[in-house]
Amino acid sequence: MDVESAGTMATFVHPSVIKVMNEIGIDISSHRFKSMLDFVDQKFDLIITVCEEIDSICPIWIGAGEKFHLGFYDPVRAKGTEEQVLDEFRRLRDEMRGKIVSYLKKFFNI
Repeated sequence: MDVESAGTMATFVHPSVIKVMNEIGIDISSHRFKSMLDFVDQKFDLIITVCEEIDSICPIWIGAGEKFHLGFYDPVRAKGTEEQVLDEFRRLRDEMRGKIVSYLKKFFNI
């Protein structure tokens, strides 16, 4: 199974995302967010959108594949100490892992 990640525009990976993913043994320090336009000609079985507001910004996928929306709060807006902000990124990481894995198990009947 191949997995790709993209957003509405190409951008950098937030340093807090790199830090909290590293905490669970996943090094994404060399990753970058690609634009979904990079993948228009590619066929996917499933497209999962994850940002709270993305379903209204990008209500259709112009490429091939079934689209499913799981909206999550973006912790980039979190306020507080560095540790409090990191806790928001950790909460998101864990919530996304739980919900996305659960959905994928249903989608692929595993």
